[in-house]
Amino acid sequence: MASASLTRDYFATRHPTSTTMCSMSEERALPHDPDVEVDEDSLGSPLPVHLTPSAIALVFAGGSLGVFARARLDQVFPDGSGFPATTFAINLVGALALAVLIESLALRGPDAGYRRVLRLALGTGVLGGFTTYSALAVQTDTLLSSGQAATALAYAVGTVVLGLVASIAGIAGTRAVLAR
Repeated sequence: MASASLTRDYFATRHPTSTTMCSMSEERALPHDPDVEVDEDSLGSPLPVHLTPSAIALVFAGGSLGVFARARLDQVFPDGSGFPATTFAINLVGALALAVLIESLALRGPDAGYRRVLRLALGTGVLGGFTTYSALAVQTDTLLSSGQAATALAYAVGTVVLGLVASIAGIAGTRAVLAR
């Protein structure tokens, strides 16, 4: 089944000792969690990578840019009292962009060096700040509270389902482009 293969391949990573991109059909080991690796702090004590000042600064800087972009789009394209189209589009674009970014980085090697910087700054930071599932929850509740149950359901389910479709498309598209 093609979707099972895509899902399996998505969670696979490139072998750390390889110097070239893995073939799309070759089996690869499941990835480890890059955020539980340990660096050392200034005194030589173990410090999880995600708690290092540089990682926090990357996420903060990227997140600030992402939040600014989302807020600006909300100003330029206000939703009004109906379907929250701006937030809907932001979340779908964010899901697609995150899938393209993470798949591109994963196919190019282990989560270290510049790839980790890009993942933290662009993925966790910019795209984490740009997308907004808290607004999804609040807007869904607002729609329900105002008696717009069908719109609320379409919005909530549509965001999740189409976000998944956008993610799968981003992964598949990235693999197709990088396989050339």
